[in-house]
Order: sequence, then structure tokens, then C-alpha cells
Amino acid sequence: MTPARRTPPDAVPGPSVAVMRVLITGGAGFIGSHVVAALAAAGHESVVLDALLPSAHPGGTPPQLPGDRVAVGDVRDREAVADALAGVDAVCHQAAMVGLGKDFSDAPLYVGCNDLGTAVLLAEMASAGVRDLVLAGSMVVYGEGRYECSRHGTVRPGPRAEADLRAGDYEPRCPHCGTALTPGLVTEDAPVDPRNVYASTKLAQEHLAAAWARATGGRAVSLRYHNVYGPGMPRDTPYAGVASFFRSALARGEAPRVYEDGGQRRDFVHVHDVAAANAVALEAVRERRPASFAAYNTGSGEPHTIGEMAAALADAHGGPDPVVTGEYRLGDVRHVTADSRALREELGWRPRVSFAEGMKDFASAPLRDTRGRGRESRGRREESAVTLSGA
Repeated sequence: MTPARRTPPDAVPGPSVAVMRVLITGGAGFIGSHVVAALAAAGHESVVLDALLPSAHPGGTPPQLPGDRVAVGDVRDREAVADALAGVDAVCHQAAMVGLGKDFSDAPLYVGCNDLGTAVLLAEMASAGVRDLVLAGSMVVYGEGRYECSRHGTVRPGPRAEADLRAGDYEPRCPHCGTALTPGLVTEDAPVDPRNVYASTKLAQEHLAAAWARATGGRAVSLRYHNVYGPGMPRDTPYAGVASFFRSALARGEAPRVYEDGGQRRDFVHVHDVAAANAVALEAVRERRPASFAAYNTGSGEPHTIGEMAAALADAHGGPDPVVTGEYRLGDVRHVTADSRALREELGWRPRVSFAEGMKDFASAPLRDTRGRGRESRGRREESAVTLSGA
């Protein structure tokens, strides 16, 4: 059994409302900056640690963030992390290199940024006596989502074969009888099955957090984000999510290009709701028993297909209409949607932004331009810049 799965709830009722000072790694990035704002609205203080590298922040200066202090530094730099931890009560770890990247040659960057960076952070937290952690997890740890076979019940299909994808046969089939499957909602106790480098590093982060909690008496929560979108997403980068790809295309006057047949099911959750989940988790984690770890799905509860999302976004933007290309990427999963009841029931979090409202807002929301001074080094330097910005 993997420690990355949820453990039974062990929080005592009634989270404390005392003011916290929270270190947010990647706090100048897409999700991190919204977390800083949510914490400020809840009356908490923030310290931001972000590399602020040029290709993620072309201006080279910290954005206007509410909070106490913005420290420029890499999460792999022990001295920078130790300095940022001074006087904080808890850590919200958002800094990561995200997405599928370009090819397997990105693997050392992903592992270095996501796993080495997390190990350095946890080691310095142990030394500083900081014992409360909320980790930006991801639904990618599940691989394919939950499926039901009419004959064999709940099944776990393996990776889709390239020959099937090439033939336009996109739906996973029962590994026992080969019949069509019905997709369902994934719960936190589902087996984990990371299918690409990024997913593997996100699962490793959870293992590290669980090991740190056991070794130090710490308390850790991982929020397994589903497809986060909203204002401030980075544009025109291979490391952002599908919502950013589509929105960036529309901003250029181009049609969003939808892979496969557009029928892939996802849970699109607005960044304001994700930021609120982090604030709730930070207030709740300190009431948990020492040496505890739990993971929570963080989704909207409204599954939609990628084709539906592209169409809603294009309609709200005023076109052009999406183009379904039939292209595919090895490593992509067909369907993965969240059951987020545990986060709602145990921590009291509720998503507030509906799919229709969120897409209407996102269609005209500003994106973060990452095409500035780092563009001449568009290879490895740009990749690592996105890494440490919490994007």
C-alpha cells in the first residue's frame, strides 16, 4: 500500500482561526499568486519564495502580491529555503515543473525541480521545526480514471496502444474481456498509476511528504488538483494545461486544436476555488495528529469533455470554433474525473465557480506572458523558469 493514498480523517473538530505566517513556494506563479491572495483575504500573512526567472516573469521583478515578503530563490537552494522559512508557521508548496513537457529528455529537469526541490524544502522544514505542510498534488498520479465493466465490475485498463490511437480507437477497453467501459469518478483510495515523468514526480512528492511527516511528527495534506484554469495562466508554453493552450490560440485569433475526438473527460476547476482549498487546508492541517498525511481530490464536481470546454471557451471568446484534429499524445489518459466529496465533507471546502461562469470569465481573462527575456534560451532555461514559478 502506498503512503500517497488518503489515510482516515484524523482532524479534531473546529480548525483554529489564529493568524498564520505561511511560506508559499512558487507564490508568484499562476496558482501560487492566487493562494497568496486567498490567504490575505482570510487574514493570514504570506512569505513568497519564487525563482522569478525571466521566461516566467519577463519583467524580472516581483508582481504586486499581498503579503509580507517576496524572496527570490530556488527551492533547491538550501540557504534560500532556510532564510525563507524563518518565522513561518506552515508551508504551502506550489513550486513545480508541470505538464508533459517535450520528450523524455526533460526527465532530469522534472525530477530535479519537483523531487529534489521538495526534498530540500522538507529537510529545511525539519531543521527549522516547521511541521505543517500543504502540497500541490495532482490527479495525474491516478493514470486512467475509474472504469466499470458490465461483466467484471471496476477495472483498471492499461495504457492505450499507439496502434489503437492511430486508428482512432480512443476508448480504453476492459483488460479481461475487451468490451467497452463506462467511466466514473476517482476516489482517493484508487490505485495510483503514474504514466509519465511529471506524474511520477508528483507521486514521489507525496511519498516524500509522508516520509517527512512520519520522521518529524509533521502534518501534511496533498491537494490533488484536477484541471486548473483561470486568470493569470501562462500562455504559449508546452508546460501549461489544455485550457491555456486553447485560450492562447484564441488570443492569437486561431482555432483551438482539440486532440483525439474531443471526448476526453476531465474536471475543470477554477483557480479561485483551488486557492480557497489551499487556505482551508492550511487552517485544517495544524489540527491533525502528528505524523499524519492525507491526500484530497480537488475538483469542481462537474465533469466535461475537452471538446465541450474548447467549444464553451471559443463561444465566450467570440470564435473561431475549435478544430478536432484526431491527433494524440502517448501518455495522455482518456478519462479522469474527481470525486471530491472527502475535501468537502472533511474540510468544509466548496467550489464556487461553475463551469459556465468560469469559461465565460476565462475567455477574456488576462494570461501571463512568458515570452519575454528568456525567449532566446527557449530550451532548457525556459523550462526551468516555468518549473519554479508555481505555474
